[in-house]
Amino acid sequence: MKRFFYYVICFVWMFLLVASMAGAATKEVVIVTSFPKELFETYKKAFEARYPGVTVVVKQKQTTEGVTYIRETASKPEADIMWASAVDAFQVLKAEKLLAHYSLSKEISSKIPARVGTYPIHDPDGFFFGFALSGYGMMWNKPYLQAHKLKPPAEWTDLIDPSYYGHLAISAPSRSGTTHLTVEAILQAYGWEKGWALLLNMGGNMAVVTERSFGVPEGVNNGQYGIGIVIDFFGLSAISSGFPVDFAYPSMTPIVPANVGIVKGGPNSENAKRFVNYLLSEEGQVLLFKPDIGRLPVIPELYARAPSGYPNPFKMKLGVLDFNSELSSVRYGLLNSLFDQIVTFRLGELKEAWGAIYKAEKAIEEAKKKKKDVTKAAALIAEARSLATRVPVPESKANNKDFNKAFKGKEKTEARAKLETEWDAAAKANYSKAKELALKAMEMI
Repeated sequence: MKRFFYYVICFVWMFLLVASMAGAATKEVVIVTSFPKELFETYKKAFEARYPGVTVVVKQKQTTEGVTYIRETASKPEADIMWASAVDAFQVLKAEKLLAHYSLSKEISSKIPARVGTYPIHDPDGFFFGFALSGYGMMWNKPYLQAHKLKPPAEWTDLIDPSYYGHLAISAPSRSGTTHLTVEAILQAYGWEKGWALLLNMGGNMAVVTERSFGVPEGVNNGQYGIGIVIDFFGLSAISSGFPVDFAYPSMTPIVPANVGIVKGGPNSENAKRFVNYLLSEEGQVLLFKPDIGRLPVIPELYARAPSGYPNPFKMKLGVLDFNSELSSVRYGLLNSLFDQIVTFRLGELKEAWGAIYKAEKAIEEAKKKKKDVTKAAALIAEARSLATRVPVPESKANNKDFNKAFKGKEKTEARAKLETEWDAAAKANYSKAKELALKAMEMI
């Protein structure tokens, strides 16, 4: 019996030992991110080397999908980290109490300024942290522009030039957090009505609205599209990787942080804290200079080690726009839905309307040279432009918190479905009428 109990005890001891070793070997940190594989694989490898025995599990999702996933699993969180560029998405998660509070060590926080320009690098309340800085602008394929005799753009307003018709690319803000922030930045820079007029005119010049943000830089890199609206790291990494492209920041663009936040109640909170600390350490920050990442560190002194010609947001005059992330978070879902209804889903009709407008305007200019009376034709074109740049939601409603409740969460409410149907019908009617008026102007001439 003694021998029997001895073997039983040995067996139990061995079982517990193996179980504890297995548990140690499967320590994880689960990260939800919208970042490309080149970025998160680099950090996964570096972090696992820095902390042997900890495995980084990556769930790659579009930013809006990531927000939805964290919402849906809030009762029993499966993820530890949210890691993405769009600061307004973090404002949404913070407002819904889905992020955990965390205090950075003095060693880390002392090296990072409180702000870049006027914008806070970290959430002042400690619920998310800027790990890299991001600007938004335009990248272009140099041989493509040369072949089509096009000038490189410098400002958002350049993109409404008729010469760019069919040469632009953008991703849908409902599928890309960075595009969402870009669209929101344009609306804040130029105002709601004028901003949408600009976006709808730019939309008329689009060759495509891609499903993923990666589709735009890939298309520009390989010469499929001429000019793409992108976050800066797509352009910077493509340049560093040797693609024949260039990138420019418009003057009216924000410089804001790409962020990381700890999910409230996540299963591996200690490893989540380690990951945040690693991202903000000098070791983690220097990785941002890698050619296939091409992002801007939040530690100013590191720019002395940057590649030649690398932009330094702490010295360059960037980010003239004072971006309001709280306003952006209020109308986050509305903006995504509205852009889809009047641009993404009606891109064909929008392009046809602008194509007809451009042809009529060119004909009017030719008629003017011949001293013809183009007064009536010009009036029709002015009306066509008004229809093709009309947004069906006034700013007062767009900024109203109660109105925006219909666009919270994943489920489509009856109120939201009704509004989207109305917007779609209005867009279809407006673009059809604009095209009709432009064709009528042509007939007059």
